[in-house]
Amino acid sequence: MGRPIRKDRMSTDTTNDGDAGKLEVTAYFPVGGSLQQNDNSFIISQRGSKQFKIRQYSDSSDATLTLKAVAPASLAAGEFCVQVILSDSTVAYVEKFYNRTVHYVDAAGNTGHVKYTLGTEGTDDTAGAAGTGSIDVL
Repeated sequence: MGRPIRKDRMSTDTTNDGDAGKLEVTAYFPVGGSLQQNDNSFIISQRGSKQFKIRQYSDSSDATLTLKAVAPASLAAGEFCVQVILSDSTVAYVEKFYNRTVHYVDAAGNTGHVKYTLGTEGTDDTAGAAGTGSIDVL
């Protein structure tokens, strides 16, 4: 698996509403369910390089899902995505997390690495400083 991402970037929530400033899931598709978006679901632990345990806010359940760098409408069962806004306002999706950077893919298929920031809810949907990406947070 390599080095896991730091635990302080993931929620340690016990009340099922997440911790402010932690990694939020943009959309997920649970096995046996349907596509879920914008419901404050969040990452609670890492299980592999692209496998993460997700707390599903809509029903307070946990599931281990696979990170995919695709738009929500392209997710299949057992997958989730995390959006990153690049400094030029391009919307991209995280392909792999590292401690300070993410590997991303945008809608045009362009790939790259960028340092990411975890801001506060409400400011995470705007472009950050040059050379950085802003990740969805709770």
